[in-house]
Amino acid sequence: MKLEEIKNFKSLPESYWLASADGDNYPKLEEERKIQTVIIGGGIAGITCGYLLAQAGVDTMILEAGRIAGNTTGHTTAKITSQHELIYHKIKNQMSQELAQQYADANETAIKEIKKVIDKLQIDCDYIPQSAFAYTQRDENIRDVMEEVSVASSLGIKAAYVDELPFPFPVKAAVRFDDQAQFHPLKYVFPLAEEYVKLGGKIHEHTRVVDIEEGENFILTTENGIKVTAEKVIIATHYPIYNKHGMYFTRIYQEKSYVIGIQAREKYPGGMYINVEEPARSFRSQPYNNGELILVGGDEHKCGQDGNTTKHYHALIDYANTYFTIENMPYRWSTQDCMTLDGLPYVGQFTSKTPNLYIITGFKKWGMTNSMASSMLIRDLIVKGDSPWKDVYNPSRQTMAASAINFVVENFNVAEKLIGGKIKSNPKDDVDIQPGEGKVIELYGKRAGAYRDEDGILYVVNTTCTHMGCELNWNDAERTWDCPCHGSRFTYEGKVIEGPAVKPLTMEEDVNTIGKLLTEDF
Repeated sequence: MKLEEIKNFKSLPESYWLASADGDNYPKLEEERKIQTVIIGGGIAGITCGYLLAQAGVDTMILEAGRIAGNTTGHTTAKITSQHELIYHKIKNQMSQELAQQYADANETAIKEIKKVIDKLQIDCDYIPQSAFAYTQRDENIRDVMEEVSVASSLGIKAAYVDELPFPFPVKAAVRFDDQAQFHPLKYVFPLAEEYVKLGGKIHEHTRVVDIEEGENFILTTENGIKVTAEKVIIATHYPIYNKHGMYFTRIYQEKSYVIGIQAREKYPGGMYINVEEPARSFRSQPYNNGELILVGGDEHKCGQDGNTTKHYHALIDYANTYFTIENMPYRWSTQDCMTLDGLPYVGQFTSKTPNLYIITGFKKWGMTNSMASSMLIRDLIVKGDSPWKDVYNPSRQTMAASAINFVVENFNVAEKLIGGKIKSNPKDDVDIQPGEGKVIELYGKRAGAYRDEDGILYVVNTTCTHMGCELNWNDAERTWDCPCHGSRFTYEGKVIEGPAVKPLTMEEDVNTIGKLLTEDF
């Protein structure tokens, strides 16, 4: 297949993980319930947390807005690794050796615990031991790589300095972590969910929580008005859906990145790779149709802040084509990652004043080990009242000077997008909407979003995000409306794809009149 044909996308992006694994269907919550602990969110973190709590005898229920593992977990690159780029020397230098040790222990333990679960439950999930490499092609990053090797080794990680890779490109320096692994995330999560149910846990899909009321107990309300009363609540929704405490919307932003799955003439050399500079480039392989799929990822940007998203897939294709002879690209997809101010997750009590409300978020791009580590941490806090890793993950940890700068930068960016989206006018003479095209338009003097599907049906929505009022932008690669402030995403019909928004966009009712207006001059 020629490169031009590969770039001429004839279908919407699709994740290989979602296309190649089937899980059980779980019922929608239809009646009011009382339970000890509710977990909001059925991704790998929520399912793992539920499984560990059920093992400890805690009565739990998982409420998932869509299908379990259908969002971030179903769009990951699924590297089971404690190598999170060059993080350990940063934690040591900016925080302390003790906190670096906690983070290393948590993620190294998580690797072992995931393997224990796979062996115990005999899960067939394409688990393959691999080495993980973080490399640089720039002289100015060599010292950081060398320091990472030194610090990681001092923390008990099997880390080594190398200046060559088994890959067809030159590098200046790299750190190799041994005893890491990769797997198929959904083939792992689905059996784990089944085991959780066998242990007495409950899962309800298509059950979106839209409100949390605090009191002697928590009262959760779903979008259908069903109430759930719980003693404890764990918010594991990727980006927190609750704004009352913690000011998380000022401390987290979402970054979008892309993955292509290619078949190449050359054999993949093994290992998992990521560079330490920008733009990010990530590699791993996956068994596929008696051969292999090579996953090439990266090209990140803040969610909702780059309308021409198709160009990122093209950039990855061009990059991969430099080193591989691409014969086919059966899959491509994107994902979103919650980024914290200091690069470490927020896991533990939602705030110091909410002892029975917990949070799991901010994995950056490293959710496989962090989901297990976070689940173990939450289990220990609930069951034992303590965890050896609580300080490094503490959501209320003191903001250091370096992250204070990030706080200013990120929140200025949010304010800029919030205000800019309100005052930016749209031209009145470019309102023709072609099939498969979406545009921000001016309608009756107000900002609106219009999309026409391949059958010519027009969909017009209010582009004001239902989370905190930012104005949405069109994502042409996935035909969605994305929020440039906090990363909420909506279908062209206005339905929530992922939060923090929990309410859909409003649709304009008189579509026939609007359609006529959009084919005439204003």
